[in-house]
Amino acid sequence: MAHRTSNPIPFLRPSLPRAHELLPYLEEIDRSHVYSNFGPLNQRFESRVLAEYFDGRGAVVTVNNATIGLMTALRMCLRPGARYALMPSFTFAATPLAALWCGLEPYFIDVRPDDWCLNEQIVTQTVQDLGEQVAAVVPYACFGSALNLDFYADLHRRSVPVVVDAAASFGATTAAGRFGLGFPGAIVFSFHATKSFGIGEGGLVYSGDAGFVAQVRRAINFGFDDNRACSLPGLNGKLSEYSAAMALAVLDAFPDKCRMRQQIEDGYAAAFAAHGLAAAGWTLQRRDGQVAMQFMPIATPDRPGNTAAVEALGRAGIQARTYFAPACHQQQQFAHCPSTPLPVTERLARTILSLPLWEGMATDDIERIVQELAAL
Repeated sequence: MAHRTSNPIPFLRPSLPRAHELLPYLEEIDRSHVYSNFGPLNQRFESRVLAEYFDGRGAVVTVNNATIGLMTALRMCLRPGARYALMPSFTFAATPLAALWCGLEPYFIDVRPDDWCLNEQIVTQTVQDLGEQVAAVVPYACFGSALNLDFYADLHRRSVPVVVDAAASFGATTAAGRFGLGFPGAIVFSFHATKSFGIGEGGLVYSGDAGFVAQVRRAINFGFDDNRACSLPGLNGKLSEYSAAMALAVLDAFPDKCRMRQQIEDGYAAAFAAHGLAAAGWTLQRRDGQVAMQFMPIATPDRPGNTAAVEALGRAGIQARTYFAPACHQQQQFAHCPSTPLPVTERLARTILSLPLWEGMATDDIERIVQELAAL
């Protein structure tokens, strides 16, 4: 189905607070003359997040980006002398890069065909096979999913450290409540501008273990102890007060943003059903609970595959992407890394398609996109 491209539909249209929404917080910075180093706005944001999204359990610390959060959390909990960080290849490059920066070797494990998250049976077998060589396990909550963390909580309690890459999952809920609530390992969220909770650059580390978060806080402040003496491996990973101002303004509006994105996702699901995409071999990710989706992921049939689908949508003026294709093990930097067999990952790399989803999308936009898919 051909459409004129005079009315393009972008893949993402980030929506951050406007200047007038930021102004009260910026004026507080002017009055305090504090611009970084866990200032008053940052402290307020952390306190609100812990109370509103984690029921006051555990602790949180902001970071200047989620990759620094992953690196620091991994460095603070990995098994000394161990070699491998177990993770999916179907993830963003930041996940294995964080392991490399910690001196670890990514070890890629296949994902499940329904929710596209790590196959826990393969994780269990690999942990048994590698034994003390496993430094940590780094599951990825695929595309913001509210990943069931029971298996990983048990693994962490059995002295296999777990750091969850939950880049797009902030605000996710499950039938049991808030995603990650009380988790004994670490969970890292991204606040990049393209995320549903976007502030430009930033992130958050959460754990049900407040003592661990205190170690991360020290690590992102050069490893300083109370006497400002460096006593552990550190770096500068602090969030500025200007970013904290943006974070507070986003937090004020986030419930409404979640509702709008849920309505758009519901519109996609209805259009997929109306056009019979499932019967034609298109596959939606299985997700439990509710997530403020960053974009709308779907897997194409083997034909047309994602490359042809992106090209066809592009001709119709619709931007689409293929997160995550190529998968990490198919990229030069990680091609040497060991792995289990990866048949599900490799099929996803051929078929995964990421569709536009942003506040302000109209029902007609969704219908136009799905009509194009149905015509392939």
